[in-house]
Amino acid sequence: MSDLSLYNPILLPMLDPSIAPDTFAGKRVLITGGMGFLGSALAISLVRLGAEVMIVDHMLSGHGGNPFNIAPIQHRVHVSYTDIRDTSAMNYVVRDQDYVFHLAGQVDHVLSLQDPFPDIDINIRGTATVMEAIRRNNPTARVVYTGTRGEYGETTNLPVTETAPTMPKALQEISNLTAEKIVDMYDSVHSIRSIMLRLTNIYGPRAQMQHPRYGVANWFVRLAIDGETIKVFGDGQIIRDFLYVDDCINALIRCALCEAAYGEVFNVASGIPLNFRTLAETLVEISESGRWEFSPFTPERAAQEPGDFYADVCKIKQIVGWEPTTTLREGLLRTVQFYRAYGKHYWTAKEQA
Repeated sequence: MSDLSLYNPILLPMLDPSIAPDTFAGKRVLITGGMGFLGSALAISLVRLGAEVMIVDHMLSGHGGNPFNIAPIQHRVHVSYTDIRDTSAMNYVVRDQDYVFHLAGQVDHVLSLQDPFPDIDINIRGTATVMEAIRRNNPTARVVYTGTRGEYGETTNLPVTETAPTMPKALQEISNLTAEKIVDMYDSVHSIRSIMLRLTNIYGPRAQMQHPRYGVANWFVRLAIDGETIKVFGDGQIIRDFLYVDDCINALIRCALCEAAYGEVFNVASGIPLNFRTLAETLVEISESGRWEFSPFTPERAAQEPGDFYADVCKIKQIVGWEPTTTLREGLLRTVQFYRAYGKHYWTAKEQA
Protein backbone atom coordinates (compact mmCIF):
# COMPACT_ATOMS: atom_id res chain seq x y z
CA MET A 1 0.00 0.00 0.00
CA SER A 2 1.19 3.49 -0.80
CA ASP A 3 2.05 5.98 1.91
CA LEU A 4 -0.36 8.89 1.48
CA SER A 5 2.07 11.20 3.26
CA LEU A 6 4.25 11.03 0.15
CA TYR A 7 1.65 12.83 -1.95
CA ASN A 8 1.46 16.56 -2.52
CA PRO A 9 -0.71 17.83 0.39
CA ILE A 10 -2.94 19.69 -2.09
CA LEU A 11 -4.07 16.26 -3.37
CA LEU A 12 -5.38 15.23 0.04
CA PRO A 13 -8.55 16.68 1.60
CA MET A 14 -8.04 18.34 4.98
CA LEU A 15 -9.32 16.06 7.72
CA ASP A 16 -11.23 17.28 10.75
CA PRO A 17 -8.58 17.12 13.52
CA SER A 18 -11.24 16.14 16.05
CA ILE A 19 -11.76 12.78 14.28
CA ALA A 20 -9.29 10.13 15.44
CA PRO A 21 -7.10 8.63 12.68
CA ASP A 22 -8.38 5.09 13.31
CA THR A 23 -12.07 6.00 13.67
CA PHE A 24 -13.14 3.77 10.74
CA ALA A 25 -10.62 0.99 11.33
CA GLY A 26 -12.28 -2.32 10.48
CA LYS A 27 -15.32 -0.59 8.96
CA ARG A 28 -16.58 -1.28 5.45
CA VAL A 29 -17.93 1.70 3.54
CA LEU A 30 -19.76 1.91 0.20
CA ILE A 31 -19.81 5.21 -1.72
CA THR A 32 -22.11 5.57 -4.71
CA GLY A 33 -20.81 8.14 -7.17
CA GLY A 34 -17.40 7.64 -5.60
CA MET A 35 -15.34 8.64 -8.65
CA GLY A 36 -16.91 12.11 -8.73
CA PHE A 37 -16.28 15.41 -7.00
CA LEU A 38 -17.61 14.70 -3.52
CA GLY A 39 -17.40 10.93 -3.58
CA SER A 40 -13.68 10.80 -4.34
CA ALA A 41 -12.79 13.33 -1.64
CA LEU A 42 -14.90 11.32 0.81
CA ALA A 43 -13.20 8.07 -0.27
CA ILE A 44 -9.71 9.50 0.30
CA SER A 45 -10.71 10.86 3.71
CA LEU A 46 -12.25 7.56 4.81
CA VAL A 47 -9.23 5.54 3.69
CA ARG A 48 -7.05 7.86 5.76
CA LEU A 49 -9.35 7.14 8.71
CA GLY A 50 -8.89 3.39 8.32
CA ALA A 51 -11.99 2.36 6.34
CA GLU A 52 -12.17 -0.37 3.72
CA VAL A 53 -13.87 1.53 0.89
CA MET A 54 -15.85 0.28 -2.09
CA ILE A 55 -16.72 2.78 -4.82
CA VAL A 56 -19.67 2.40 -7.19
CA ASP A 57 -19.73 4.69 -10.22
CA HIS A 58 -21.33 4.30 -13.65
CA MET A 59 -19.05 7.03 -15.08
CA LEU A 60 -21.85 8.88 -16.85
CA SER A 61 -20.48 11.31 -19.43
CA GLY A 62 -20.24 14.89 -18.18
CA HIS A 63 -20.99 14.03 -14.54
CA GLY A 64 -17.45 14.31 -13.22
CA GLY A 65 -16.35 10.72 -12.71
CA ASN A 66 -12.58 10.83 -13.12
CA PRO A 67 -10.00 8.11 -12.33
CA PHE A 68 -7.46 10.77 -11.34
CA ASN A 69 -9.77 11.80 -8.51
CA ILE A 70 -8.75 8.73 -6.53
CA ALA A 71 -5.07 8.65 -7.60
CA PRO A 72 -3.71 8.66 -4.02
CA ILE A 73 -5.83 5.64 -3.04
CA GLN A 74 -6.30 3.78 -6.34
CA HIS A 75 -4.68 0.63 -4.93
CA ARG A 76 -6.46 0.88 -1.61
CA VAL A 77 -10.12 0.88 -2.72
CA HIS A 78 -12.42 -1.48 -4.59
CA VAL A 79 -14.13 0.08 -7.63
CA SER A 80 -17.28 -1.27 -9.27
CA TYR A 81 -18.18 0.46 -12.52
CA THR A 82 -21.85 -0.29 -12.23
CA ASP A 83 -25.17 1.54 -12.19
CA ILE A 84 -27.22 2.21 -9.06
CA ARG A 85 -30.28 1.19 -11.10
CA ASP A 86 -28.91 -2.34 -11.51
CA THR A 87 -30.80 -4.36 -8.90
CA SER A 88 -28.53 -7.40 -8.99
CA ALA A 89 -25.39 -5.31 -8.66
CA MET A 90 -26.79 -3.28 -5.77
CA ASN A 91 -27.94 -6.42 -3.98
CA TYR A 92 -24.33 -7.59 -4.10
CA VAL A 93 -22.35 -4.43 -3.29
CA VAL A 94 -24.39 -3.37 -0.24
CA ARG A 95 -23.75 -6.64 1.59
CA ASP A 96 -21.56 -6.43 4.69
CA GLN A 97 -21.18 -2.66 4.42
CA ASP A 98 -21.24 -0.78 7.72
CA TYR A 99 -21.98 2.57 6.03
CA VAL A 100 -23.47 3.54 2.68
CA PHE A 101 -22.90 7.09 1.46
CA HIS A 102 -25.37 7.58 -1.39
CA LEU A 103 -23.97 10.42 -3.52
CA ALA A 104 -24.73 9.22 -7.06
CA GLY A 105 -27.27 11.17 -9.07
CA GLN A 106 -28.16 13.18 -12.14
CA VAL A 107 -27.10 16.75 -11.29
CA ASP A 108 -27.15 18.54 -14.65
CA HIS A 109 -29.72 21.35 -14.43
CA VAL A 110 -29.71 22.11 -18.17
CA LEU A 111 -30.16 18.45 -19.11
CA SER A 112 -33.07 18.36 -16.67
CA LEU A 113 -34.85 21.03 -18.70
CA GLN A 114 -34.18 19.26 -21.98
CA ASP A 115 -34.96 15.70 -20.88
CA PRO A 116 -36.72 14.99 -17.57
CA PHE A 117 -36.38 11.22 -17.62
CA PRO A 118 -32.74 10.79 -16.47
CA ASP A 119 -33.66 12.70 -13.29
CA ILE A 120 -36.61 10.41 -12.66
CA ASP A 121 -34.74 7.25 -13.57
CA ILE A 122 -31.41 7.89 -11.84
CA ASN A 123 -32.38 9.98 -8.82
CA ILE A 124 -35.70 8.38 -7.96
CA ARG A 125 -35.52 4.83 -9.31
CA GLY A 126 -31.80 4.61 -8.53
CA THR A 127 -32.28 5.68 -4.92
CA ALA A 128 -35.17 3.25 -4.46
CA THR A 129 -32.99 0.47 -5.88
CA VAL A 130 -30.17 1.24 -3.45
CA MET A 131 -32.46 1.47 -0.43
CA GLU A 132 -34.37 -1.69 -1.29
CA ALA A 133 -31.10 -3.56 -1.75
CA ILE A 134 -30.06 -2.44 1.73
CA ARG A 135 -33.41 -3.47 3.21
CA ARG A 136 -33.20 -6.94 1.69
CA ASN A 137 -29.49 -7.64 2.13
CA ASN A 138 -28.02 -5.44 4.86
CA PRO A 139 -30.67 -3.73 7.02
CA THR A 140 -28.17 -2.75 9.73
CA ALA A 141 -26.13 -0.53 7.39
CA ARG A 142 -26.08 3.18 8.18
CA VAL A 143 -27.01 5.45 5.25
CA VAL A 144 -26.04 9.05 4.49
CA TYR A 145 -27.87 10.63 1.54
CA THR A 146 -26.79 13.89 -0.10
CA GLY A 147 -29.46 16.07 -1.66
CA THR A 148 -29.40 19.74 -2.54
CA ARG A 149 -30.45 23.13 -1.22
CA GLY A 150 -32.41 23.38 -4.49
CA GLU A 151 -35.07 21.28 -2.80
CA TYR A 152 -36.26 24.46 -1.09
CA GLY A 153 -36.81 26.39 -4.33
CA GLU A 154 -37.61 30.08 -3.92
CA THR A 155 -37.38 31.27 -0.34
CA THR A 156 -38.71 34.34 1.43
CA ASN A 157 -37.16 33.98 4.88
CA LEU A 158 -33.37 33.97 5.15
CA PRO A 159 -31.41 32.13 6.42
CA VAL A 160 -33.29 29.00 5.39
CA THR A 161 -33.90 26.39 8.09
CA GLU A 162 -34.68 22.72 7.58
CA THR A 163 -38.34 23.41 8.43
CA ALA A 164 -38.79 25.81 5.49
CA PRO A 165 -41.25 24.77 2.77
CA THR A 166 -39.79 22.63 -0.01
CA MET A 167 -40.99 24.02 -3.33
CA PRO A 168 -38.30 23.19 -5.92
CA LYS A 169 -38.54 24.92 -9.29
CA ALA A 170 -37.10 22.26 -11.59
CA LEU A 171 -37.38 18.52 -12.01
CA GLN A 172 -33.75 17.99 -11.05
CA GLU A 173 -34.47 19.37 -7.56
CA ILE A 174 -37.88 17.69 -7.42
CA SER A 175 -36.22 14.33 -8.07
CA ASN A 176 -33.66 15.01 -5.33
CA LEU A 177 -36.43 15.85 -2.88
CA THR A 178 -38.28 12.69 -3.88
CA ALA A 179 -35.10 10.66 -3.34
CA GLU A 180 -34.73 12.24 0.10
CA LYS A 181 -38.31 11.25 0.94
CA ILE A 182 -37.59 7.68 -0.19
CA VAL A 183 -34.57 7.47 2.12
CA ASP A 184 -36.61 8.97 4.95
CA MET A 185 -39.37 6.42 4.38
CA TYR A 186 -36.91 3.52 4.59
CA ASP A 187 -35.66 4.99 7.86
CA SER A 188 -39.09 5.46 9.45
CA VAL A 189 -40.89 2.41 8.03
CA HIS A 190 -38.12 -0.17 7.58
CA SER A 191 -35.70 1.06 10.30
CA ILE A 192 -32.82 1.59 7.84
CA ARG A 193 -30.94 4.16 9.90
CA SER A 194 -30.45 7.13 7.57
CA ILE A 195 -29.41 10.77 7.47
CA MET A 196 -30.59 13.22 4.81
CA LEU A 197 -28.35 16.17 3.91
CA ARG A 198 -29.14 19.24 1.80
CA LEU A 199 -25.89 20.57 0.39
CA THR A 200 -25.31 24.14 -0.74
CA ASN A 201 -22.99 25.33 -3.52
CA ILE A 202 -19.91 23.14 -3.00
CA TYR A 203 -16.62 24.13 -4.63
CA GLY A 204 -13.06 22.87 -4.57
CA PRO A 205 -10.68 20.26 -6.02
CA ARG A 206 -11.83 17.25 -8.09
CA ALA A 207 -14.94 18.85 -9.62
CA GLN A 208 -15.65 18.42 -13.30
CA MET A 209 -14.37 21.37 -15.36
CA GLN A 210 -15.70 20.43 -18.79
CA HIS A 211 -18.86 22.51 -18.81
CA PRO A 212 -20.70 25.17 -16.77
CA ARG A 213 -24.02 23.40 -16.35
CA TYR A 214 -23.45 22.91 -12.62
CA GLY A 215 -20.84 23.96 -10.09
CA VAL A 216 -20.78 27.67 -10.89
CA ALA A 217 -17.98 28.53 -8.45
CA ASN A 218 -15.71 25.88 -9.93
CA TRP A 219 -16.49 27.10 -13.45
CA PHE A 220 -15.49 30.59 -12.38
CA VAL A 221 -12.18 29.08 -11.25
CA ARG A 222 -11.56 27.57 -14.66
CA LEU A 223 -12.29 30.84 -16.45
CA ALA A 224 -9.98 32.76 -14.11
CA ILE A 225 -7.12 30.28 -14.54
CA ASP A 226 -7.58 30.35 -18.31
CA GLY A 227 -7.40 34.15 -18.25
CA GLU A 228 -10.92 34.48 -19.61
CA THR A 229 -13.92 36.60 -18.64
CA ILE A 230 -16.22 35.50 -15.84
CA LYS A 231 -19.78 36.45 -16.68
CA VAL A 232 -21.71 37.56 -13.61
CA PHE A 233 -25.43 37.38 -14.34
CA GLY A 234 -27.76 40.30 -13.66
CA ASP A 235 -26.39 42.92 -11.27
CA GLY A 236 -24.21 40.41 -9.42
CA GLN A 237 -26.10 40.90 -6.16
CA ILE A 238 -27.83 37.51 -6.02
CA ILE A 239 -26.80 35.79 -2.79
CA ARG A 240 -25.51 32.26 -2.44
CA ASP A 241 -23.91 30.17 0.27
CA PHE A 242 -20.60 28.68 -0.93
CA LEU A 243 -19.01 25.79 1.00
CA TYR A 244 -15.51 24.40 0.50
CA VAL A 245 -15.48 20.69 -0.34
CA ASP A 246 -13.28 19.60 2.59
CA ASP A 247 -15.73 21.15 5.05
CA CYS A 248 -18.56 19.32 3.28
CA ILE A 249 -16.76 15.98 3.49
CA ASN A 250 -16.05 16.46 7.18
CA ALA A 251 -19.76 17.16 7.69
CA LEU A 252 -20.67 13.85 6.00
CA ILE A 253 -18.22 11.95 8.17
CA ARG A 254 -19.25 13.68 11.40
CA CYS A 255 -22.91 13.01 10.63
CA ALA A 256 -22.26 9.31 9.98
CA LEU A 257 -20.57 9.01 13.37
CA CYS A 258 -23.34 10.82 15.27
CA GLU A 259 -26.09 8.54 16.57
CA ALA A 260 -28.38 11.50 17.26
CA ALA A 261 -28.21 12.52 13.58
CA TYR A 262 -30.00 9.46 12.24
CA GLY A 263 -33.51 10.14 11.04
CA GLU A 264 -32.76 13.85 10.65
CA VAL A 265 -32.48 16.31 7.75
CA PHE A 266 -29.60 18.79 7.88
CA ASN A 267 -28.43 21.78 5.90
CA VAL A 268 -24.73 21.50 5.06
CA ALA A 269 -23.58 25.00 4.26
CA SER A 270 -21.25 27.81 5.20
CA GLY A 271 -24.16 29.85 6.53
CA ILE A 272 -22.43 32.97 5.17
CA PRO A 273 -24.27 34.99 2.50
CA LEU A 274 -22.12 36.04 -0.46
CA ASN A 275 -23.07 37.66 -3.75
CA PHE A 276 -21.70 36.59 -7.13
CA ARG A 277 -19.91 39.86 -7.73
CA THR A 278 -17.87 39.40 -4.56
CA LEU A 279 -17.11 35.80 -5.51
CA ALA A 280 -15.82 36.86 -8.94
CA GLU A 281 -13.82 39.79 -7.59
CA THR A 282 -12.18 37.66 -4.88
CA LEU A 283 -11.33 34.89 -7.32
CA VAL A 284 -9.74 37.22 -9.88
CA GLU A 285 -7.69 38.83 -7.12
CA ILE A 286 -6.49 35.48 -5.74
CA SER A 287 -5.73 33.88 -9.09
CA GLU A 288 -4.13 37.05 -10.51
CA SER A 289 -5.62 36.17 -13.87
CA GLY A 290 -8.90 36.52 -15.69
CA ARG A 291 -11.49 39.29 -15.40
CA TRP A 292 -15.21 39.59 -14.80
CA GLU A 293 -18.13 41.48 -16.29
CA PHE A 294 -21.89 41.73 -15.91
CA SER A 295 -23.97 39.63 -18.29
CA PRO A 296 -27.70 39.09 -18.91
CA PHE A 297 -29.14 35.76 -17.84
CA THR A 298 -29.29 33.00 -20.42
CA PRO A 299 -32.81 31.57 -20.89
CA GLU A 300 -31.78 28.33 -19.11
CA ARG A 301 -30.34 30.16 -16.11
CA ALA A 302 -33.29 32.54 -15.88
CA ALA A 303 -35.77 29.64 -15.91
CA GLN A 304 -34.15 27.98 -12.90
CA GLU A 305 -32.88 30.96 -10.89
CA PRO A 306 -34.44 30.64 -7.41
CA GLY A 307 -33.26 33.99 -6.08
CA ASP A 308 -31.26 34.66 -2.93
CA PHE A 309 -30.30 31.75 -0.73
CA TYR A 310 -28.21 31.03 2.30
CA ALA A 311 -28.77 28.35 4.88
CA ASP A 312 -29.17 28.21 8.61
CA VAL A 313 -26.69 25.66 10.00
CA CYS A 314 -27.67 25.86 13.67
CA LYS A 315 -29.26 22.40 13.65
CA ILE A 316 -26.18 20.52 12.45
CA LYS A 317 -23.97 22.53 14.80
CA GLN A 318 -26.20 21.70 17.77
CA ILE A 319 -26.77 17.99 17.07
CA VAL A 320 -23.62 16.92 15.23
CA GLY A 321 -21.16 19.51 16.44
CA TRP A 322 -20.00 20.33 12.90
CA GLU A 323 -19.32 23.77 11.50
CA PRO A 324 -17.24 24.93 8.51
CA THR A 325 -13.72 26.16 9.17
CA THR A 326 -12.47 27.18 5.70
CA THR A 327 -12.78 30.84 4.68
CA LEU A 328 -13.73 31.74 1.13
CA ARG A 329 -10.26 33.09 0.39
CA GLU A 330 -8.56 29.98 1.75
CA GLY A 331 -10.89 27.66 -0.15
CA LEU A 332 -10.50 29.53 -3.44
CA LEU A 333 -6.73 29.63 -3.04
CA ARG A 334 -6.52 25.86 -2.48
CA THR A 335 -8.85 25.28 -5.44
CA VAL A 336 -6.75 27.45 -7.77
CA GLN A 337 -3.56 25.76 -6.58
CA PHE A 338 -5.05 22.30 -7.21
CA TYR A 339 -6.17 23.01 -10.76
CA ARG A 340 -3.00 24.83 -11.68
CA ALA A 341 -1.06 21.75 -10.56
CA TYR A 342 -3.36 19.07 -11.97
CA GLY A 343 -5.55 20.83 -14.53
CA LYS A 344 -4.40 18.53 -17.35
CA HIS A 345 -6.51 15.80 -15.76
CA TYR A 346 -9.64 18.00 -15.88
CA TRP A 347 -9.26 20.51 -18.72
CA THR A 348 -10.98 19.60 -22.00
CA ALA A 349 -12.60 21.67 -24.72
CA LYS A 350 -15.07 23.92 -22.92
CA GLU A 351 -18.79 23.87 -23.55
CA GLN A 352 -20.08 27.39 -23.00
CA ALA A 353 -23.38 27.98 -21.26
